[in-house]
Amino acid sequence: MTRVDRHEQRSLAVALLASLLLWNLPFGGLVLYPFKLLATWLHELSHGLVMIATGCGFDYVLIYRDTSGLAYSKTSMAGWGLPFIAAAGYMGTPLWGALMLRITPTAERARTVFAVLGVLLVISAFTVIAIDEDAFGPWAIGVMGAAFLVAAFAVPGRYRRALAHFVAAQSCINALLDIRVLLRPSQVVGGSTTASSDASNMAASTFGTTADWAVWTWAGIWLAWSLLVLYVALRFSGSPASSPAAPSDHPTGSPRDESDRDARRRSPATAPDETGPSAPADTAAP
Repeated sequence: MTRVDRHEQRSLAVALLASLLLWNLPFGGLVLYPFKLLATWLHELSHGLVMIATGCGFDYVLIYRDTSGLAYSKTSMAGWGLPFIAAAGYMGTPLWGALMLRITPTAERARTVFAVLGVLLVISAFTVIAIDEDAFGPWAIGVMGAAFLVAAFAVPGRYRRALAHFVAAQSCINALLDIRVLLRPSQVVGGSTTASSDASNMAASTFGTTADWAVWTWAGIWLAWSLLVLYVALRFSGSPASSPAAPSDHPTGSPRDESDRDARRRSPATAPDETGPSAPADTAAP
């Protein structure tokens, strides 16, 4: 079996420890707030990509201050494509985090990932992120993209890799935290309460009912999926050491802990042309 560089393991361990601490500190919510928005962006864009793949077309996304969001299709989401669209958000977000863990074993790779991510965020801010009442979404995503571009070229390599691990871990863990809200009878999106969610849409299209057992079944399946993806990401992240005796420099992944922070985040409410609302995540630690 190949060995993973200890420097990379240390970098990932620091990122995970920081995540655990922040989720349980009073000010942790403020620090983690941008990463919750990033998870919302990943969630909604995952819906959008599957909308395109299933032929519904991807229209635009709304992202709110409470870190909830909605993705809208160009045509009605019905038939065989609906289950895939409903599942895309909760199944896609941990995959993006796992991919980032896997492809950032070095500071140079982290620079590339940050640069690409920054460009995509900025482009989406001016194309698919729609302006709502206060234009929060486009500005927030645009500023976040600019921050990633700065991180790509201004942050020293050693810290850049640790930051990449931290961002990847946050994406994986936020997916786990967000699934908890699917067990609630209603979701809060953009300050409004809605009864539908990705899980209820999935239950309706697969079981023909939105009874609690059907909704919870899909919530449980997605939770198990997120845990599996995180495990695989942690198990196989990093690069082999250059020699059996000398550690090299690549990461192993690890999830961050969820505090009891009542994350009411993302579960899309569906009209014929939108994915369900991503419910907000409380940013204050309990």
